[in-house]
Amino acid sequence: MIALFAAAALALTTPELPRLPEIRREPQVTFVDRSGAVIGVRGGRYAPPVDLARLPAYVPAAFVSIEDRRFYEHAGFDPRGIARAVVAGLAEGRPTQGASTITQQLARNLFLSSERTVERKALELAYAIQLEETYSKKQLLGLYLSRVYFGSGAYGIEAAARRYYDKPAAKLTLMEAATLAGVLKSPTNYNPAEKPEAAAQRARLVLDAMVETGAITPAQRKTALAKPVKALRSAPGEPAQYFVDWLDGQTRQLVGTPKQDLVVETTLDLAMERAAARAASDALSSQAERGVQQAALVALDGQGRVRAMVGGADYSAGPYNRAVLARRQAGSAWKPFVYLTALEAGRTPDDPVIDEPLTLGAWSPQNYSQTYLGPITLEQALAQSLNTVAARIADEVGRDRVAATARRLGIASPINTDPAMALGTTLVSPLEMAQAYAVFASGGRRVKAYGVERVRTAGGAVLYQQRAAPPVQLVANPPLSDLNRMLRQVLVTGTGARAAIPGYDLAGKTGTTSDYKDAWFAGYSGGFATVVWMGRDDGSPMRGVTGGGAPAQMWRAFMSATLKRAGASAIPAGPPPTAPLTPAPPETPPAEAAPDPAPVL
Repeated sequence: MIALFAAAALALTTPELPRLPEIRREPQVTFVDRSGAVIGVRGGRYAPPVDLARLPAYVPAAFVSIEDRRFYEHAGFDPRGIARAVVAGLAEGRPTQGASTITQQLARNLFLSSERTVERKALELAYAIQLEETYSKKQLLGLYLSRVYFGSGAYGIEAAARRYYDKPAAKLTLMEAATLAGVLKSPTNYNPAEKPEAAAQRARLVLDAMVETGAITPAQRKTALAKPVKALRSAPGEPAQYFVDWLDGQTRQLVGTPKQDLVVETTLDLAMERAAARAASDALSSQAERGVQQAALVALDGQGRVRAMVGGADYSAGPYNRAVLARRQAGSAWKPFVYLTALEAGRTPDDPVIDEPLTLGAWSPQNYSQTYLGPITLEQALAQSLNTVAARIADEVGRDRVAATARRLGIASPINTDPAMALGTTLVSPLEMAQAYAVFASGGRRVKAYGVERVRTAGGAVLYQQRAAPPVQLVANPPLSDLNRMLRQVLVTGTGARAAIPGYDLAGKTGTTSDYKDAWFAGYSGGFATVVWMGRDDGSPMRGVTGGGAPAQMWRAFMSATLKRAGASAIPAGPPPTAPLTPAPPETPPAEAAPDPAPVL
């Protein structure tokens, strides 16, 4: 103990003592959903120093009572607390109590590491004394409460209040404040979301300490204990973190590196996002035994606004966003591009075709059922997802024209043009597929997905405003109305029957690869399109999972919960047959070589 104080005295007098670093915080970017609910924060980890005057008196009192009850009396360190800790440690034969004051904890948080050495402790004492000489007690406590870690990624009392109770710190109850104060001893062991019983026991100790210090009365303690609190198991905006990551880089491209706190108003609908997360979680749980490891979902409205985005099974296990970054074989979800090309070349849904064995060069496509239906219509061929007919149609109309159709609708990834391309060997992302299907949902108009509506400073100055793009008609009639008719039938008599929702005008397409590595369902109503993908990150096969099974059911679960909120209507008929098309954007560079053909359904 004498050595510690000697080291502290030396630290205070030596000329080599570093200057007290400036106390500041990096700018933060706060992302909010379309209704203003916070869905994520990026940038500076810590909030501005807490204004104690805005908090109920019992909130700071809870922390002072349990962490440093002589905070308002000492000058940075507490000799009594140190002596008490030494005596307790000698009695037990090992250190049993901490002796750091709130000011020492703040000094360590601001300037030092957590290594346990005499030198570090001496600097901690020295910095604590300097902090006390520089700032008022209210400033120190406010800064402390803005920086301490509460577990689950929450730094500071404001973040903790929103993380665990979905409310601002100014509205915390006495029991909630006591619970959060109790977390600081061990954010792992007393995390109220993960270990509620331990957190509640610790909160009782905090309330006892508050009674002992006179911060509350015994009656207030009794009332607080009579109203147990329950922390949220997951953060209110937690499902949206894939989406927030997607926008974070875009925001910096739009307005540069933040030099002040910014607010990004996004297109996301948090209620839809939660519905998407529930649908994905339920689907993954029910399909785990069949080897399903990951799922992704993207939902767009007819203007391209991303309303929901699920990038994987668990963001906390890894932030890789499969909805945007993963490129997987599209399977038969690609076939609408084939059939649209044929319709634009003059075919109709009622045109006769023959489902029979086919060989193109050295390749002979097989149907999923391993059977052939003989004479059928084009509409029936798409509804039953027949590979032989799709391959023949693509060969007849030209696979380069099919590729051009896909690019026109929003597929930006390289597109192969070998014979198997008709069955979806091209690697695409769920976001690309959602853009393409949203064209059908919007009456044939071009749709470009986006997530940022506005970027403004915390004070309200607008730095960026999304502006509506002029309408571009990509698909004319009758091909548009014919394709919609055919894709409606997929949900009535075809492979997508499990996605049907009574009372709504819906259309879509299943997609599966022959080795079951990828399974899709892509579908839409009027003005709203959603794409679901399932698979495994390592590319290994699932066990018999097809697009018409788990993905269709996940799509149905999400759409059932959100169609009314989305304001879904009948699928629009599109322009009159005589309306001219808007010139399509330039095509992308020539396609790359294709992977091994695999899709079948």
